Amino acid sequence: MMNSTSEEVKVELPGFVRVYKDGSVERLFGSPLGPPTLEDPKTGVSSKDVTISSDKNLSARLYLPKLASNNHPILVYFHGGGFCVESAFSLPHQRYMNILASQGGVVIVSVEYRLAPEHPLPTAYEDCWTSLNWVASLQDPWLASHGSLDALFIGGDSSGANIAHNLAIRAGTESLDNGVKILGAFISHSHLMDDPSSSNLDVQMGYKVWNFVYPDAPGGSNSHMINPMADGAPSLAQLGCSRVLVIVAEKEGQRDTEIRYYNAVRNSGFQGSVELFETKGEGHCFHIFSPDSENAKLLFQRLTSFLHK
Repeated sequence: MMNSTSEEVKVELPGFVRVYKDGSVERLFGSPLGPPTLEDPKTGVSSKDVTISSDKNLSARLYLPKLASNNHPILVYFHGGGFCVESAFSLPHQRYMNILASQGGVVIVSVEYRLAPEHPLPTAYEDCWTSLNWVASLQDPWLASHGSLDALFIGGDSSGANIAHNLAIRAGTESLDNGVKILGAFISHSHLMDDPSSSNLDVQMGYKVWNFVYPDAPGGSNSHMINPMADGAPSLAQLGCSRVLVIVAEKEGQRDTEIRYYNAVRNSGFQGSVELFETKGEGHCFHIFSPDSENAKLLFQRLTSFLHK
């Protein structure tokens, strides 16, 4: 616990992060962390931590289903947390990944990218692109022995969904290592915004987060990195994958933007398939923190279907 007074605070993102004048950072929100496991008692999934780049302090947690074959789809996953809190090593995310690896029969690489404000955007985008290329090179034996690059997926929730979208856009014009292609992307409860004038408190907070984590964003609050429908944004037709699943929750503040994003992809000339899945009566990222609820189970079933369709 820091012994700093309010007079020493330089800037604060309420409920998320406090930055002091001496440069130190205090995170006000975050789930407890947990270690990887060699066969989770509930799902049988094994996990381990790997270093992707020691120079960048970039790592990931890998998940392997219990009945491992040599041809599992590979999911590269990006966690949420407003680009500034949470971790791939948190207990809620570990539980989520265990369920998805078990039910979906997928090998998962959950990326521990660097966070703002110590590492403002676009650092997270670059870290996740580096991680995606690391996966494409099959440097880890779990990936080489049990994964199929013919079924490579990316996905994320909240800010992680924003990352997944932006990496899919980048993959439309920039090749991954070894000519690997992304088959599909799921964009879940995304941190995408297209209405700076909105009076919705969740949307207003979303913009505060964006301006905090990416103060030098080209276009500011209307950057194409946060608003894929902005004037001058790259065409959504260039998404570098064959399938897109947009996942929304009825009670999310940004639901309307997510629906507009889905329709924009569908009407862009995108040559792949785009699907929408909405959960009624639920809020933002409910499935991560209440994974045993009936609605979460239905969402997991939909994700499993998407990863094997």
